[in-house]
Amino acid sequence: MFDTQPSRDELLALIAPCKGLPGPLLVMLHAIQDRVGYVPASAIPVLAEELNLSRAEVQGVISFYHHFRDRPPAKRRIEICRAESCQALQGDRLTAHIEQRTRLRLGETSADGSMSLQPVYCLGLCSASPALMIDGTVHARVTPERFDELLSQMETRE
Repeated sequence: MFDTQPSRDELLALIAPCKGLPGPLLVMLHAIQDRVGYVPASAIPVLAEELNLSRAEVQGVISFYHHFRDRPPAKRRIEICRAESCQALQGDRLTAHIEQRTRLRLGETSADGSMSLQPVYCLGLCSASPALMIDGTVHARVTPERFDELLSQMETRE
């Protein structure tokens, strides 16, 4: 990750390998977010210019996909699957429990930036619902009790 916002030259170097690929915008956005941690506003005009798109088109793609962030991520990220299978198997109960335990609502980040609670719309674990992801690690068949164990493990790793 960069310690500061990447410069135009750093962004260009980052997206250069993606330029010849078909439909390169998504690949470029992933490359930026993987390296920077999010897609900074300064990347939008660079991407628009390099791909001959409007800034609105680039911003539209960023805002359409829930995966892309426009600000630095929280230190700890909890992502709860909100797809039909997870909801059918007590996902709403699990979400309510997690909100109560973390004191965050879906879509919120703690004031100190230490934790965020985000909805996602399918982790691909429908046969093992409900599922969630903590800091990039997927967990299946999560119960409120199992979440409490995971939360304790998170707290001891800090």
